[in-house]
Amino acid sequence: MAVIATTPILLEAAAPDGMNWSQLSNVSQTYGALSVLFSAAALIGVIASLAYQARQTRITHEETQRSAHRELLLQAINDPSLMPCWEAPLRGMPMTQEGIRRQMFTNLIVNTWRTDFRLKRTGEPAMRVILDGHFQGEIARTHWERNRANWREYAAAEGDARSRRFVELADEAYARAVAAGPPIAADDYYLPNAS
Repeated sequence: MAVIATTPILLEAAAPDGMNWSQLSNVSQTYGALSVLFSAAALIGVIASLAYQARQTRITHEETQRSAHRELLLQAINDPSLMPCWEAPLRGMPMTQEGIRRQMFTNLIVNTWRTDFRLKRTGEPAMRVILDGHFQGEIARTHWERNRANWREYAAAEGDARSRRFVELADEAYARAVAAGPPIAADDYYLPNAS
């Protein structure tokens, strides 16, 4: 307290004779205005950093959840006795156990692409190319025929515009593939083993 109280006296004693204190006061007020600008810029930087960290935290939580979901699906794919623990097949659309395993795996693939699109890791042009190739196959088309309504409902419930856009892109690619002709059958993907 004593130092603060004696500062004006010390400055008066240290200042050269004839110093214009009013001019120095004006200069210091100018620097004060610049200080406000720098403080505002620093505050904006802090806000941007916090927003970025919040986004990264949300992405990390999503990735953790998706990873847990993937693990559960893979366990069911590897141990077919666990498949009835998941959603029942749609009525009137029965499938073999192998068909359901393939559909579950296809669902994992499509969900990975949806996540990449939502997080802007993949843009629309690249996603169109991916989906156009995907829907050339029989299993991919069957998956979308059976599940596209669920994908639409989930995207709407999620309330995420990019998720809804992904479903639109998938619907468009599916429609183009159907219009182009029959899919490539799963059995025709590979050549038979030759000796």
